[in-house]
Amino acid sequence: MLEVNQKIDILSLEFHELEEEIARIGEKKFRAKQIFEWLHIKRVTDFDSMSNLSSSLRTKLNEMFCIKSLFVVKNLESNIDNTVKYLYKLPDGNHIETVLMEYNHGNSICVSTQVGCKMGCKFCASTIAGFKRNLEPSEILLQIYESERNSGRKVSSVVLMGIGEPLDNYDNVLKFLNLLSSKEGTNMSLRHVSLSTCGIVPKIYELAKLKLGLTLSISLHASNNLKRSEIMPINNKYDVYELIEASKHYFNETGRRISFEYSLIDGVNDTKEYAKELAQLLKGMPSHINLIPVNQIKESNYKSSKKAAMIFQGYLTELGLNATIRRTLGSDIDAACGQLRREQEKN
Repeated sequence: MLEVNQKIDILSLEFHELEEEIARIGEKKFRAKQIFEWLHIKRVTDFDSMSNLSSSLRTKLNEMFCIKSLFVVKNLESNIDNTVKYLYKLPDGNHIETVLMEYNHGNSICVSTQVGCKMGCKFCASTIAGFKRNLEPSEILLQIYESERNSGRKVSSVVLMGIGEPLDNYDNVLKFLNLLSSKEGTNMSLRHVSLSTCGIVPKIYELAKLKLGLTLSISLHASNNLKRSEIMPINNKYDVYELIEASKHYFNETGRRISFEYSLIDGVNDTKEYAKELAQLLKGMPSHINLIPVNQIKESNYKSSKKAAMIFQGYLTELGLNATIRRTLGSDIDAACGQLRREQEKN
């Protein structure tokens, strides 16, 4: 999994794994700490820049390992709110998207976890160009490193809500989280990380056991099985009631309030009846509902507006639910994920 052209993807190695590899080639363990710092703190892109290592060790590293890179194909910067949308090219020629967003509390980055997506949600551009493969831990991490390098901005929080379903790439996403939070490297608290899933129920239970401290965001988008299955095929495998039970279990195990994403679609899921069903579904559960006017894409007639979102928010507030409307960022550059990659794949 970690090998590319017979060389080990060193940025995907956790610190203890790097220690083992360095010991295996006859070097002292403290060298692993030096190398890890070069990679994850100084963020060099080649072994020859690791100036406190001997030339013989740098030669060994070049022979055994590779340092992956992402290449900026496009970066679009909003004139409204400084949001930056990146289209990155991976070493194998595939493309992913990353969005850097500016808030009062700092910069947040939305990263992709797969090249494409298998989930087939009807309103999502990410799934249209098709699924190619999972991203390696290094390729998720590099979206942060390269975006910081390119923009000159420091990232203070991470959202796994770009292209792909994070829990469908579970093992690599966990390794990414371990690398991101490693005290020898970036050392970001996972309380500053939000992971969004469309509802792979068994993996939610697995994630709950780990008690990582991250925020779980559930892409709900409908309040009953009939409507959810219509717009989200994953509901045919794990229905909405199973998903809510898993969400309650996650809260009970971790103490972390769940955030429910609800993309509003005109005439599909935005009536007062759906609000009542949603209130019943989430009854007694500490939660936050994030309302999102759906992004219109060429291949779908789905649309919504902020006015419709405000009306639906009013219904939910009357029913005692905590609901906010997601602030729209980068509207002048189509910052919602999937659209740049789709156009690139067409070309």
